[in-house]
Amino acid sequence: MNGLLEILRKELADSFNSKRFIILFLLVYMAGIATIYIAAQNIRMAVGDSTRNIFLSLFVVSGSDLPFSFPLFMSIFIPIIGIALGFDAINSERTGGNLSRVLAQPIYRDSLINGKFLSGLTVISVLIVSVVSIVAGLGLRLIGVPPEAEEILRLFIFIVVSILYGAFWMSLSVLFSVLFKKTSTSALAAIAVWIFLFLFMGIIANLIAGAAFPLCQDSTVAQVADYDNLFRMISRISPGTLYAESIQAILIPVMGSTSPTMMMIGMYSGLMPSPLPLSQSLMLVWPQLVGLVALTAVCFALAYVRFMREEIRST
Repeated sequence: MNGLLEILRKELADSFNSKRFIILFLLVYMAGIATIYIAAQNIRMAVGDSTRNIFLSLFVVSGSDLPFSFPLFMSIFIPIIGIALGFDAINSERTGGNLSRVLAQPIYRDSLINGKFLSGLTVISVLIVSVVSIVAGLGLRLIGVPPEAEEILRLFIFIVVSILYGAFWMSLSVLFSVLFKKTSTSALAAIAVWIFLFLFMGIIANLIAGAAFPLCQDSTVAQVADYDNLFRMISRISPGTLYAESIQAILIPVMGSTSPTMMMIGMYSGLMPSPLPLSQSLMLVWPQLVGLVALTAVCFALAYVRFMREEIRST
């Protein structure tokens, strides 16, 4: 595609030199380092006498001073990064009158939108890889326990899944940037979708599942399982749920199910979970990963088709 590399280089240079990029990076770094520092102080109490997967426990343990784990911080900040990088990808060029001038050059339309999306995805990848590397190095120094080979692979897969999660929010914000002429409108629309999915999707799923399968103290295991299945099915409309279930199974090898409720039922029944091999953990979350890829592809395909059919006039 003619002009794709030029657009990619230009967008990367603009992103890495912008104050917005620096502020976002500093926020994520400080939040991640604070989370890992608190987790390192409590990791001995959290893992008990077990010596397995101590390094991975560093990424999932939370402390009393900061009751948030590192994946939870990532699930909050990654959408913010994706929205910040994509909400003005197209409409800012259109508003400033640069879009018609850029397309007057020997550059195809698809090269423009593809280059902007790839540049944003590259920035997200650099952010995630760097912050996870810094956090892992800091955690290794604090706890003094080197990771095993499987732990390194699981951490690598965690990075890949986080990039997929960021790609969804990047594609959604690019879609709104194509649909709306004003950058403020596209930003508000993307933030509104994020808040709805993050805060209210679980409430809606709980209300629907509770109405279909009311629970009480005398509820049987089958009734609890029916409620949990419906709750999970509705909650998985949100990409945040797909991301959370994926990284839980990847970073916590003992997760034999993506449902904490079913795990607790099994433990109360006397079934103590044993760590799963990496292949089994991937099979467990394979539908969630496919869902994230599908949602990203649908959002970007809609943005691509709309942009390719849009009439662009010189101003």
